[in-house]
Amino acid sequence: MSENKPVRRRRRADADRSRTAILDAAVVLLDEQPDASLERIAEVARVTRQTVYAHFSSREVLLNAVLDELTRETLEGIDALGLDEGPALDKLLRLINLSWRMFEQHPLLLHVPQTADERHDPVIERFVKLIRRGQRAGEITRELPVDWLVTALIALGHAAGESVAAGRLSTRTASKTLNATITRLLKP
Repeated sequence: MSENKPVRRRRRADADRSRTAILDAAVVLLDEQPDASLERIAEVARVTRQTVYAHFSSREVLLNAVLDELTRETLEGIDALGLDEGPALDKLLRLINLSWRMFEQHPLLLHVPQTADERHDPVIERFVKLIRRGQRAGEITRELPVDWLVTALIALGHAAGESVAAGRLSTRTASKTLNATITRLLKP
């Protein structure tokens, strides 16, 4: 019976390595070619197509796993900003800037349909917390409800992303314009 444990661990480790290789390849390839096929991703990951399908039953499942990974990475970056310290408006703009750096690093994010899903929830929670803190400190307008301000921030972010994806604005111009717009919206 103990002979099976090392074999199972090795198989599990191999499966974990394959899954990681597939996700890493998908992130890189989908950033360059948003319509890349699973076959091409398998080739870049140096695994078989069957191995990709063993871990991800469809392209949509793989794309969701990639988005989950990028969300995790983004949240780690956001949490490193120390959102509970310093001026709330400044921290909010840093959060927005970090989001734009993610768009620059991962152009795939500009090509994903923007739908409300649970991936937004942790970011929304951080927006709410920052806006409330800023309102208490008098840095952020109290004339508009918190939920409306969060909705406006998200809509502005999506609009900026769509402008970049459509080639109407560069990422840098969109980021600067978004920061200026958000500052004007939030200031008392």
